[in-house]
Amino acid sequence: MMAALDSEQLSGSLKSGLQALYVIHGEEDLLRLESLDHIRHAARQHGYIKESHIADSPQFDWQELLANAGSAGLFGDKKLLEIHLPSGKVGKQGSDALHELANHLPNDTCVLIALPKLERAQLQSKWFSSLAQHGCVVEAKAITLNALPTWIKKRLQQHKLDIETDALAWFAERVEGNLLAAKQEIEKLSLLYPPKTQLNMNDVEQAVANVARFDAFQLSAAWWSGDAKRVVRLLEGLEAEGDEPVLILWAVAEDIRTLLRLMAALKQGKTVAAVRNELRLWGDKQTLAPKAVARFSAQKLVDALQTCAQIDRQIKGAESGNAWANLKHLLLNLAA
Repeated sequence: MMAALDSEQLSGSLKSGLQALYVIHGEEDLLRLESLDHIRHAARQHGYIKESHIADSPQFDWQELLANAGSAGLFGDKKLLEIHLPSGKVGKQGSDALHELANHLPNDTCVLIALPKLERAQLQSKWFSSLAQHGCVVEAKAITLNALPTWIKKRLQQHKLDIETDALAWFAERVEGNLLAAKQEIEKLSLLYPPKTQLNMNDVEQAVANVARFDAFQLSAAWWSGDAKRVVRLLEGLEAEGDEPVLILWAVAEDIRTLLRLMAALKQGKTVAAVRNELRLWGDKQTLAPKAVARFSAQKLVDALQTCAQIDRQIKGAESGNAWANLKHLLLNLAA
Protein backbone atom coordinates (compact mmCIF):
# COMPACT_ATOMS: atom_id res chain seq x y z
CA MET A 1 0.00 0.00 0.00
CA MET A 2 1.47 3.35 -1.07
CA ALA A 3 0.95 6.76 0.48
CA ALA A 4 -2.49 8.20 1.17
CA LEU A 5 -2.45 11.98 1.31
CA ASP A 6 -4.93 14.76 1.72
CA SER A 7 -4.90 17.55 -0.85
CA GLU A 8 -2.88 19.85 1.42
CA GLN A 9 -0.05 17.30 1.72
CA LEU A 10 0.21 16.63 -2.01
CA SER A 11 2.08 19.80 -2.93
CA GLY A 12 4.92 19.01 -0.53
CA SER A 13 5.21 15.40 -1.68
CA LEU A 14 5.60 16.42 -5.33
CA LYS A 15 8.84 18.24 -4.50
CA SER A 16 10.53 14.86 -4.14
CA GLY A 17 9.37 13.71 -7.58
CA LEU A 18 6.38 12.14 -9.34
CA GLN A 19 4.88 8.76 -8.49
CA ALA A 20 3.88 6.38 -11.27
CA LEU A 21 0.21 6.52 -10.28
CA TYR A 22 -2.04 9.08 -8.59
CA VAL A 23 -5.70 8.61 -7.69
CA ILE A 24 -7.64 11.75 -6.76
CA HIS A 25 -11.11 11.54 -5.23
CA GLY A 26 -13.24 13.37 -2.69
CA GLU A 27 -16.21 15.65 -2.22
CA GLU A 28 -14.52 19.07 -2.34
CA ASP A 29 -14.40 20.18 -5.98
CA LEU A 30 -11.89 22.98 -5.50
CA LEU A 31 -9.36 20.76 -3.74
CA ARG A 32 -9.71 18.04 -6.37
CA LEU A 33 -9.08 20.58 -9.16
CA GLU A 34 -6.11 22.05 -7.31
CA SER A 35 -4.64 18.57 -6.80
CA LEU A 36 -4.95 17.88 -10.53
CA ASP A 37 -3.23 21.18 -11.29
CA HIS A 38 -0.38 20.47 -8.86
CA ILE A 39 0.36 17.13 -10.53
CA ARG A 40 0.08 18.59 -14.04
CA HIS A 41 2.49 21.39 -13.12
CA ALA A 42 5.02 18.92 -11.68
CA ALA A 43 4.65 16.71 -14.76
CA ARG A 44 5.35 19.64 -17.10
CA GLN A 45 8.44 20.52 -15.11
CA HIS A 46 9.71 16.97 -15.59
CA GLY A 47 9.01 16.95 -19.33
CA TYR A 48 5.84 14.84 -19.39
CA ILE A 49 3.40 15.22 -22.32
CA LYS A 50 -0.29 15.06 -21.35
CA GLU A 51 -2.72 12.55 -22.87
CA SER A 52 -6.29 12.65 -21.58
CA HIS A 53 -9.20 10.17 -21.64
CA ILE A 54 -12.74 10.60 -20.27
CA ALA A 55 -14.62 7.39 -19.43
CA ASP A 56 -18.12 8.85 -19.30
CA SER A 57 -20.24 6.25 -21.09
CA PRO A 58 -20.82 2.46 -21.14
CA GLN A 59 -19.36 2.46 -24.67
CA PHE A 60 -15.94 3.64 -23.50
CA ASP A 61 -13.23 1.40 -24.98
CA TRP A 62 -11.16 0.22 -22.02
CA GLN A 63 -9.00 -2.05 -24.17
CA GLU A 64 -7.99 0.90 -26.32
CA LEU A 65 -7.08 2.78 -23.15
CA LEU A 66 -4.84 -0.08 -22.03
CA ALA A 67 -3.22 -0.17 -25.47
CA ASN A 68 -2.58 3.59 -25.34
CA ALA A 69 -1.20 3.30 -21.83
CA GLY A 70 1.30 0.69 -22.94
CA SER A 71 2.42 2.54 -26.06
CA ALA A 72 5.49 4.76 -25.89
CA GLY A 73 4.98 8.51 -26.12
CA LEU A 74 5.81 10.35 -29.33
CA PHE A 75 9.59 10.30 -29.89
CA GLY A 76 9.94 8.45 -26.61
CA ASP A 77 8.60 11.35 -24.52
CA LYS A 78 7.45 10.73 -20.99
CA LYS A 79 3.67 10.71 -20.74
CA LEU A 80 1.12 12.03 -18.23
CA LEU A 81 -1.88 9.74 -18.80
CA GLU A 82 -5.02 11.36 -17.36
CA ILE A 83 -8.09 9.16 -16.94
CA HIS A 84 -11.24 11.00 -15.85
CA LEU A 85 -14.12 8.95 -14.41
CA PRO A 86 -16.88 11.57 -13.82
CA SER A 87 -19.39 9.16 -12.26
CA GLY A 88 -16.94 6.95 -10.40
CA LYS A 89 -18.75 3.94 -11.91
CA VAL A 90 -16.59 1.77 -14.15
CA GLY A 91 -18.54 -1.44 -14.79
CA LYS A 92 -17.03 -4.92 -15.17
CA GLN A 93 -14.77 -4.05 -18.11
CA GLY A 94 -13.56 -0.87 -16.45
CA SER A 95 -12.89 -2.68 -13.19
CA ASP A 96 -10.81 -5.32 -14.95
CA ALA A 97 -8.94 -2.71 -16.99
CA LEU A 98 -8.07 -0.55 -13.98
CA HIS A 99 -6.93 -3.63 -12.04
CA GLU A 100 -4.74 -4.59 -14.99
CA LEU A 101 -3.35 -1.07 -15.34
CA ALA A 102 -2.52 -0.79 -11.64
CA ASN A 103 -0.67 -4.09 -11.65
CA HIS A 104 1.27 -3.32 -14.86
CA LEU A 105 2.04 0.39 -14.77
CA PRO A 106 3.74 1.47 -18.01
CA ASN A 107 7.29 2.78 -18.07
CA ASP A 108 7.99 6.51 -18.47
CA THR A 109 4.33 7.24 -17.66
CA CYS A 110 2.60 8.96 -14.79
CA VAL A 111 -1.00 7.76 -14.60
CA LEU A 112 -3.45 10.27 -13.09
CA ILE A 113 -6.96 9.02 -12.31
CA ALA A 114 -9.56 11.66 -11.43
CA LEU A 115 -12.70 10.58 -9.56
CA PRO A 116 -15.59 12.33 -7.77
CA LYS A 117 -16.63 11.59 -4.19
CA LEU A 118 -16.87 7.80 -3.89
CA GLU A 119 -19.35 5.70 -1.96
CA ARG A 120 -18.19 3.09 0.53
CA ALA A 121 -18.79 0.22 -1.93
CA GLN A 122 -16.60 1.93 -4.54
CA LEU A 123 -13.80 2.51 -2.03
CA GLN A 124 -13.88 -1.20 -1.18
CA SER A 125 -14.04 -2.39 -4.80
CA LYS A 126 -11.37 -4.54 -6.42
CA TRP A 127 -10.36 -1.84 -8.90
CA PHE A 128 -9.97 0.91 -6.28
CA SER A 129 -8.08 -1.41 -3.93
CA SER A 130 -5.65 -2.22 -6.75
CA LEU A 131 -5.13 1.46 -7.53
CA ALA A 132 -4.60 2.27 -3.84
CA GLN A 133 -2.12 -0.59 -3.47
CA HIS A 134 0.10 0.59 -6.31
CA GLY A 135 -0.47 4.35 -6.33
CA CYS A 136 -0.68 7.48 -4.25
CA VAL A 137 -4.28 8.21 -3.21
CA VAL A 138 -5.18 11.86 -2.67
CA GLU A 139 -8.50 12.56 -0.94
CA ALA A 140 -10.00 16.02 -1.33
CA LYS A 141 -11.86 16.11 1.97
CA ALA A 142 -14.53 18.69 2.63
CA ILE A 143 -13.43 21.56 4.87
CA THR A 144 -15.73 21.52 7.89
CA LEU A 145 -17.19 24.67 9.38
CA ASN A 146 -14.84 24.40 12.35
CA ALA A 147 -11.78 23.96 10.11
CA LEU A 148 -12.73 26.72 7.65
CA PRO A 149 -11.22 29.68 9.57
CA THR A 150 -7.86 27.90 9.79
CA TRP A 151 -8.01 27.09 6.07
CA ILE A 152 -8.78 30.74 5.20
CA LYS A 153 -6.02 32.07 7.47
CA LYS A 154 -3.47 29.68 5.93
CA ARG A 155 -4.47 30.72 2.40
CA LEU A 156 -4.20 34.40 3.33
CA GLN A 157 -0.73 33.76 4.75
CA GLN A 158 0.31 32.34 1.39
CA HIS A 159 -0.39 35.85 0.06
CA LYS A 160 1.53 37.34 3.03
CA LEU A 161 -1.67 38.67 4.60
CA ASP A 162 -2.85 38.31 8.19
CA ILE A 163 -6.35 38.78 9.61
CA GLU A 164 -7.87 39.73 12.95
CA THR A 165 -9.84 37.04 14.78
CA ASP A 166 -13.27 38.68 14.53
CA ALA A 167 -12.75 39.48 10.84
CA LEU A 168 -11.74 35.87 10.20
CA ALA A 169 -14.88 34.54 11.88
CA TRP A 170 -17.03 36.93 9.83
CA PHE A 171 -15.23 35.92 6.60
CA ALA A 172 -15.74 32.20 7.31
CA GLU A 173 -19.44 32.74 7.97
CA ARG A 174 -19.89 34.54 4.64
CA VAL A 175 -18.23 31.84 2.52
CA GLU A 176 -19.49 28.81 4.45
CA GLY A 177 -19.95 25.79 2.18
CA ASN A 178 -18.43 27.45 -0.89
CA LEU A 179 -14.68 26.89 -0.95
CA LEU A 180 -14.28 28.12 -4.52
CA ALA A 181 -15.85 31.45 -3.54
CA ALA A 182 -13.58 31.59 -0.49
CA LYS A 183 -10.54 31.20 -2.73
CA GLN A 184 -11.80 33.92 -5.07
CA GLU A 185 -12.37 36.31 -2.16
CA ILE A 186 -8.88 35.60 -0.79
CA GLU A 187 -7.37 36.36 -4.19
CA LYS A 188 -9.41 39.58 -4.33
CA LEU A 189 -8.05 40.64 -0.93
CA SER A 190 -4.49 39.89 -2.10
CA LEU A 191 -4.99 42.33 -4.97
CA LEU A 192 -6.56 45.02 -2.79
CA TYR A 193 -4.05 44.99 0.06
CA PRO A 194 -0.24 44.94 0.05
CA PRO A 195 1.78 42.14 1.71
CA LYS A 196 2.10 42.22 5.52
CA THR A 197 -1.31 43.89 5.92
CA GLN A 198 -3.35 42.72 8.90
CA LEU A 199 -6.92 42.73 7.67
CA ASN A 200 -9.53 44.07 10.07
CA MET A 201 -13.30 43.82 10.06
CA ASN A 202 -13.75 46.95 7.96
CA ASP A 203 -11.31 45.69 5.30
CA VAL A 204 -13.04 42.34 5.01
CA GLU A 205 -16.61 43.68 5.13
CA GLN A 206 -15.91 46.04 2.23
CA ALA A 207 -14.28 43.36 0.08
CA VAL A 208 -15.98 40.04 0.77
CA ALA A 209 -19.34 39.20 -0.77
CA ASN A 210 -21.95 37.13 0.99
CA VAL A 211 -21.38 33.93 -0.98
CA ALA A 212 -22.38 31.27 1.53
CA ARG A 213 -23.94 28.26 -0.15
CA PHE A 214 -26.78 27.38 2.18
CA ASP A 215 -27.42 23.67 2.10
CA ALA A 216 -30.45 21.91 3.52
CA PHE A 217 -28.24 19.13 4.81
CA GLN A 218 -26.11 21.57 6.85
CA LEU A 219 -29.15 21.93 9.07
CA SER A 220 -28.45 18.50 10.59
CA ALA A 221 -25.25 19.68 12.27
CA ALA A 222 -26.89 22.93 13.34
CA TRP A 223 -29.91 21.58 15.18
CA TRP A 224 -28.25 18.37 16.36
CA SER A 225 -25.60 20.48 18.09
CA GLY A 226 -28.17 22.95 19.47
CA ASP A 227 -26.88 25.92 17.48
CA ALA A 228 -30.09 27.95 17.21
CA LYS A 229 -28.34 31.00 15.75
CA ARG A 230 -26.95 28.97 12.87
CA VAL A 231 -30.33 27.28 12.32
CA VAL A 232 -31.92 30.69 11.79
CA ARG A 233 -29.15 31.85 9.45
CA LEU A 234 -29.31 28.68 7.34
CA LEU A 235 -33.10 28.77 7.06
CA GLU A 236 -33.15 32.47 6.17
CA GLY A 237 -30.45 31.84 3.58
CA LEU A 238 -32.35 28.94 2.02
CA GLU A 239 -35.58 30.94 1.93
CA ALA A 240 -33.80 33.98 0.45
CA GLU A 241 -32.28 31.81 -2.29
CA GLY A 242 -35.80 30.77 -3.29
CA ASP A 243 -35.53 27.16 -2.13
CA GLU A 244 -38.76 25.30 -1.62
CA PRO A 245 -39.24 23.87 1.87
CA VAL A 246 -40.00 20.35 0.54
CA LEU A 247 -36.39 19.09 0.46
CA ILE A 248 -35.57 20.77 3.76
CA LEU A 249 -38.57 19.18 5.45
CA TRP A 250 -37.62 15.77 4.02
CA ALA A 251 -34.05 16.13 5.35
CA VAL A 252 -35.30 17.16 8.80
CA ALA A 253 -37.75 14.24 8.98
CA GLU A 254 -35.01 11.80 7.94
CA ASP A 255 -32.71 13.21 10.63
CA ILE A 256 -35.42 12.78 13.25
CA ARG A 257 -35.99 9.16 12.19
CA THR A 258 -32.24 8.54 12.34
CA LEU A 259 -32.11 9.79 15.94
CA LEU A 260 -35.07 7.60 16.88
CA ARG A 261 -33.37 4.55 15.36
CA LEU A 262 -30.12 5.39 17.13
CA MET A 263 -31.98 5.84 20.41
CA ALA A 264 -33.53 2.39 20.03
CA ALA A 265 -30.18 0.80 19.12
CA LEU A 266 -28.43 2.31 22.14
CA LYS A 267 -31.17 1.02 24.43
CA GLN A 268 -30.52 -2.46 23.00
CA GLY A 269 -26.88 -2.15 24.05
CA LYS A 270 -25.47 -1.50 20.59
CA THR A 271 -22.67 1.00 20.05
CA VAL A 272 -22.69 3.96 17.69
CA ALA A 273 -19.89 2.32 15.69
CA ALA A 274 -21.99 -0.84 15.25
CA VAL A 275 -24.88 1.03 13.59
CA ARG A 276 -22.80 3.75 11.90
CA ASN A 277 -23.16 2.43 8.35
CA GLU A 278 -26.75 1.29 8.75
CA LEU A 279 -27.81 4.75 9.91
CA ARG A 280 -25.43 6.60 7.56
CA LEU A 281 -23.69 8.32 10.46
CA TRP A 282 -20.72 9.45 8.42
CA GLY A 283 -18.37 12.36 8.98
CA ASP A 284 -19.44 14.78 11.72
CA LYS A 285 -22.75 12.95 12.16
CA GLN A 286 -20.99 10.09 13.95
CA THR A 287 -20.07 12.37 16.85
CA LEU A 288 -23.05 14.74 16.70
CA ALA A 289 -25.81 12.10 16.66
CA PRO A 290 -25.18 10.56 20.12
CA LYS A 291 -24.94 14.03 21.63
CA ALA A 292 -28.25 14.94 19.99
CA VAL A 293 -29.89 11.74 21.26
CA ALA A 294 -28.86 12.69 24.80
CA ARG A 295 -30.72 15.99 24.43
CA PHE A 296 -34.09 14.54 23.40
CA SER A 297 -36.76 12.25 24.70
CA ALA A 298 -38.32 9.77 22.31
CA GLN A 299 -41.67 11.52 22.75
CA LYS A 300 -40.23 14.88 21.69
CA LEU A 301 -38.86 13.33 18.50
CA VAL A 302 -42.16 11.57 17.76
CA ASP A 303 -44.01 14.87 18.29
CA ALA A 304 -41.53 16.55 15.93
CA LEU A 305 -42.30 13.94 13.25
CA GLN A 306 -46.01 14.69 13.62
CA THR A 307 -45.23 18.39 13.17
CA CYS A 308 -43.29 17.50 10.00
CA ALA A 309 -46.39 15.74 8.68
CA GLN A 310 -48.48 18.84 9.42
CA ILE A 311 -45.99 21.10 7.62
CA ASP A 312 -46.02 18.69 4.66
CA ARG A 313 -49.81 19.10 4.41
CA GLN A 314 -49.37 22.89 4.50
CA ILE A 315 -46.83 22.73 1.66
CA LYS A 316 -49.27 20.66 -0.40
CA GLY A 317 -52.16 23.03 0.34
CA ALA A 318 -54.15 20.41 2.24
CA GLU A 319 -54.02 22.47 5.43
CA SER A 320 -53.71 26.18 6.11
CA GLY A 321 -50.57 27.61 7.67
CA ASN A 322 -47.18 29.15 6.86
CA ALA A 323 -44.84 26.24 6.12
CA TRP A 324 -41.62 28.30 6.35
CA ALA A 325 -42.60 29.89 9.67
CA ASN A 326 -43.64 26.55 11.15
CA LEU A 327 -40.48 24.85 9.91
CA LYS A 328 -38.38 27.55 11.55
CA HIS A 329 -40.36 27.20 14.80
CA LEU A 330 -39.89 23.42 14.76
CA LEU A 331 -36.13 23.60 14.23
CA LEU A 332 -35.63 26.29 16.84
CA ASN A 333 -37.55 24.12 19.29
CA LEU A 334 -35.30 21.15 18.43
CA ALA A 335 -32.18 23.30 18.68
CA ALA A 336 -33.19 24.78 22.06
